[in-house]
Amino acid sequence: MKSVLAFIIPVRHQDNARDWRRVKEILTQTVRSVAAQEGEGWKAVIVANHGADLPPLPRGVEVKWVDFAPNALHEKDNLEKVRKGKFWRAFRLSKGRRVLAGMLHAGDVGHFMIVDDDDFVSRKLTSFVAHNSNSNGWVIRDGYVWSEGSRFLFSHPDFSALCGSSHIVRADLYKLPPSLDEASEFFITRVLASHRFTRRYFDRKGTPLAPLPFPGAIYRVGNTQSHSRVPAIAEPLGGSLGQPVDYIGRAIQPHALTEDLRAEFFGE
Repeated sequence: MKSVLAFIIPVRHQDNARDWRRVKEILTQTVRSVAAQEGEGWKAVIVANHGADLPPLPRGVEVKWVDFAPNALHEKDNLEKVRKGKFWRAFRLSKGRRVLAGMLHAGDVGHFMIVDDDDFVSRKLTSFVAHNSNSNGWVIRDGYVWSEGSRFLFSHPDFSALCGSSHIVRADLYKLPPSLDEASEFFITRVLASHRFTRRYFDRKGTPLAPLPFPGAIYRVGNTQSHSRVPAIAEPLGGSLGQPVDYIGRAIQPHALTEDLRAEFFGE
């Protein structure tokens, strides 16, 4: 049976994790968020290396096991040792190959959403996609930024420039190659692994993505296991979770993390 929406969750090689136990804890939270979809017809594919110790997974979540080598340039400390372009090429090759492996594994799918393994998604996504199944897809322009443990979410008006979990695309528009070996480096690194390029790519193809009409995801910051290492954001009411950073920008508005928002995004 054709799935309405497939969430593709690439997980780094376990040798690239500073603390695999913590990676598992965070992945459990992301999977719980995905599995809370209020609509039917979704699936999720985690892409992980053989030998990785994964947490228990709920119904609807599959694993595509791969044998990709660790990324030798994974840590951002390597930016000081190699050219910036070489660093990001290595990261995007690693992530993009995992994404493609997950997409090829997913089978017959209406739309894809690539989800980073520490982010959260709205439980409304599958039902919305089901009711708009012919759409090219959507870009999440309105989303939230959240520091772990914070009582607040921060809305961001240019979310897709900030977070990798920010596009839903009709599967046929990707024109997936039959196998990993037949995929070009451009397709892997720019189309699948670079969220900053996604909207522009489909615009140029004549299949533009529409803005999602509601906040669709949460970008977690302050996670010590994340590749970006974006610091936490300070609490607006005098807390001390860190300081805002230029990477996030100043156009953010705080919202109390209510029970309704916890249910929508955290599956609680």
